[in-house]
Amino acid sequence: MSDHPSHWARPHVRTLAIASGKGGVGKSNLAANLAVALGELGARVLLLDADIAQANLDLLLGVNPRYDLQHVLSGDKSLEEIVVQGPPGVSLVPASSGVPELAELDDYRLECLIRGLGNLESNADIILIDAASGTSRQVLTFCLAADDVVIVTTPEMPAFSDAYAMIKLLQQRGLTRPPHLVVNAAGSADEAEEVAHRLRLVSRRFLKLEPELWGHVPFDAAVPHAVRRQEPVVTAFPRSPAAAAYRALAARLWETSSDPDSPQQPLVEKLEA
Repeated sequence: MSDHPSHWARPHVRTLAIASGKGGVGKSNLAANLAVALGELGARVLLLDADIAQANLDLLLGVNPRYDLQHVLSGDKSLEEIVVQGPPGVSLVPASSGVPELAELDDYRLECLIRGLGNLESNADIILIDAASGTSRQVLTFCLAADDVVIVTTPEMPAFSDAYAMIKLLQQRGLTRPPHLVVNAAGSADEAEEVAHRLRLVSRRFLKLEPELWGHVPFDAAVPHAVRRQEPVVTAFPRSPAAAAYRALAARLWETSSDPDSPQQPLVEKLEA
């Protein structure tokens, strides 16, 4: 049957997985604010909350989904039926919260979920996957299914060490393109570059990979204020330094990905061109 998951195709739209070696580094805030900033530029963004058991993108975007991935995985709903419209240009595939049994899906259900995104891509220019924190098999699978991976870290040593562990595990699982880095809560551009430089050195020496710095988001008290308001900082505090950083990332991304004359490369590789 054509509607059986085995007949579905994986997405052809450029897909970007956003991951982190540990929690609390601002990964979901990057996913939510990047999606909203891209939507402001005219992009149609499909945002998947792939933290299936501890979802929070619905809260960050201020939406209230009636159904989520729990209903899809139980067979009650299709992916198409749970998609909710967020801020302009953004469609969210919401996940569950407080459902620990969903933290580790079997390979079949993971593959069905990834292929199911292909059924939604006709209304999207970009797919963003907000993976769960950590280095679980489920997280690695989402990262390896994407065209490119962005790893979020902060300047603190535990986050730095866990970011390296993520890069190492991805390479062991078959990642060949270097992941890209976003340094969150950076004190300055120089500090972000120093963090990226240290990660490049250790990754080049031990893994023969050289991750590149995509950009940084400065430490900004507006971010937790926006979270409490259940609104992305780019709309809650549009003049804040963090909002400016998210918009700069989005503008750089959209400028290259929407250029019909640009070579067809993986999404984040085009960012570095």
